[in-house]
Amino acid sequence: MYFTGLDIGTTSTKAVVFDISGKVLTQKSISYEMFHHQPNWSEQNPDEIYEAVNQCLAFLDKRSLLETLSMSSAMHSIMAVDESGKPLTNLIVWADNRAIEIGSKLKASSEGKEIYHRTGTPIHPFSFLCKILWLKENEPEVFAKAHKFIGIKEYVWHKIFGEYEIDESLASATGMMNIQDLCWDKKALDLVGIGEEKLPKIVPTTFSRQKIKRVKVSPPFFKEGWPDEVGRGGEIGDDTSINFFIGGADGPLANLGTGAMGKNKLAFTMGTSGAVRICVDEYYTDPQMRTFNYLLTSTQHVVGGATNNGAVVMQWLKEQVLQTSNSTEDLIEKAQKTPSGAENLLFLPYILGERAPVWNANAKGVFFGLSINHTQAHLTRAVMEGLILNLYSVGKVLMEKFPVDEICASGGFAKSDFWLQLVADVFQKKVVITDNVEGSAWGAVLLALKGLGLEAKTSAQTTSKVFLPDTTKAELYKQLHQKFERLYIKLQDEF
Repeated sequence: MYFTGLDIGTTSTKAVVFDISGKVLTQKSISYEMFHHQPNWSEQNPDEIYEAVNQCLAFLDKRSLLETLSMSSAMHSIMAVDESGKPLTNLIVWADNRAIEIGSKLKASSEGKEIYHRTGTPIHPFSFLCKILWLKENEPEVFAKAHKFIGIKEYVWHKIFGEYEIDESLASATGMMNIQDLCWDKKALDLVGIGEEKLPKIVPTTFSRQKIKRVKVSPPFFKEGWPDEVGRGGEIGDDTSINFFIGGADGPLANLGTGAMGKNKLAFTMGTSGAVRICVDEYYTDPQMRTFNYLLTSTQHVVGGATNNGAVVMQWLKEQVLQTSNSTEDLIEKAQKTPSGAENLLFLPYILGERAPVWNANAKGVFFGLSINHTQAHLTRAVMEGLILNLYSVGKVLMEKFPVDEICASGGFAKSDFWLQLVADVFQKKVVITDNVEGSAWGAVLLALKGLGLEAKTSAQTTSKVFLPDTTKAELYKQLHQKFERLYIKLQDEF
């Protein structure tokens, strides 16, 4: 049997095919762009993403690999659609900060704090809550005409099945779902001024629907909705059903897929953005509102924090600052030869504002300590260390609450030994990499297996590499991190 994890990410959609043991058989990835039409705006074309899904699944179908599919998706995207399902807006993604003023005002209020503790989602411009409020105040015609407010996975799901449904994992990251009651939160709905009929129906992460393939026709695979008669070309054949599982949010699924389950294992993910998370059985919100509480399933809570600034910062450094033809790999190789601490060059990586732990959409990037002796390699190392130091600020909060002794890493950065050793040295914890670094996609498949009543023959979480911390660097990075946090505190009022 073949099991596909369809991961709808920020920069690409990826379909990864596994066997039941978790071995990757093949994969297909299609990239797309993010647009910044105005300052603080970050949008994407939802139909471009839907087309990427089409292409990925057509690739699999031609190879007779499409049998069971489960979906993962980036969190915090939102769009308005009319009664026909036509988009009224572009997809407003997690990096969008247009609702800064709304978020700042609400975060400081008692009402905002109450909603945070009810929903588990920090008050910030990235959330459904603040984005819908922005549309209500700034685009009242769109707000009034909106039939539904949905994210990208719900858009794709509706295209296929004609139903507006959202899994409880993604719903828990909207800032509008009551985590404990597993329903849309009345206080959040009242604040926005909508009823629950304006939002998708919340379903479990193991919820599934089927499509029947009857007539084999030519590609494209499911353009403009997926009719019952769809297939690979040729004559009419026997009916074949494909199980589509709704799956969950990419962050919690990365915990599941990499084996970072339980209080002693910290998941560390870095792709376009980044996050650290712990999966526990208890509901937890931070008195200082520094961390989130999302769901993997109705009984499994993922506590942690995410950064806006991951690999996108390395891309910015290469293309906008250094403007070099050297590859990112070349830049990292040169950075590796520079001393730890980049010879007193420190970087605050907030070029897209920031989520955890500061939740400050106004935060800005800063190079501090530049001297005439600093080179391209120093800037690269400072950026890399700044990204890890920033996520350590989140990890430190979690490690004060939970007894972490191991870090499970995933994401694009997990293919670089230098990145991984840097995480081990900053966190002073063992970092492990599993054979399967496609954590979110495999996590989605594990939910499908659960829904089918099956178990993976192996966990696909066999450790392939281990990075132990260099204890001689512990004091250096401790002092560097303290300086990092002091610098932010001194500058936050100047952003």
